[in-house]
Amino acid sequence: MSALEDFKRIKRLAVCVDSDGCAMDTMNIKHIRCFGPCMVAEWGLQPWEKPILERWNVINLYSGARGINRFKGLAMALREINAQYTPIDGIDLLTAWAQDAPELSNDAVAQKTSEHPIFEKALCWSQQVNRAIEALPPQEVKPFAFAREALAAAHGQADVVVVSSANPEAVRDEWRRFHLLEHVDLLCTQEMGSKSFCIGKLKEKGYDAILMCGDAPGDEQAALSNRALYYPILVNREEESWRRFLEEGLGRFVKGAYEGAYQQSLLDAFHANLGL
Repeated sequence: MSALEDFKRIKRLAVCVDSDGCAMDTMNIKHIRCFGPCMVAEWGLQPWEKPILERWNVINLYSGARGINRFKGLAMALREINAQYTPIDGIDLLTAWAQDAPELSNDAVAQKTSEHPIFEKALCWSQQVNRAIEALPPQEVKPFAFAREALAAAHGQADVVVVSSANPEAVRDEWRRFHLLEHVDLLCTQEMGSKSFCIGKLKEKGYDAILMCGDAPGDEQAALSNRALYYPILVNREEESWRRFLEEGLGRFVKGAYEGAYQQSLLDAFHANLGL
């Protein structure tokens, strides 16, 4: 697969798909067993571990912040911890960087480590998260039901592009393990830029229409800000969502009957499901 800049459009339509929590049933386990606990360990937050981990999961799984970049989620959580539990040295610097940096990845934060210790800690945390994810039992990481079938069907009609803010090695390994990469033309992960940026670059390829499949408000915003279409995968209703995409949504997209009332009905259900 080519890099984003070098990628050449093959078909007239493109279907973009997020990975964690959308195609792959990996979001809950990664946050509950990797992201939150690694933050507690790195910053020595054990005295307040239970409420901090509960809040981490609310922010990253069950709120409007679901699916945000790991460093944005880290900055949000540490800012609350700084206000409620214990001082976090350098929190304002980390927050400003997470808000404004054009790239939020391990390589990007590594370039900041000489400026303040919080960036070194953020890098150590992120690296430990990656190691913890790699150590997860393989049988506990799998695609959602009907996701593989939906990707195969989409690939017959459109270029399929993974658009994810996750670690590239983890995404590539998981999608290869379950034979999903054979239905993918391009892999865009955190080191290539934001989801909005990646979809914007795909628009420049000259597609007639682009549809983004995602599970988080950030996915919706990335699509709609680029005047692309959006198909939501509902939290705790993922199998139902993929089946509907396979049986109904994809066909409407291909026929040009997706935008308007049909998409709005899906967005309304998506917002209600997340309490937005």
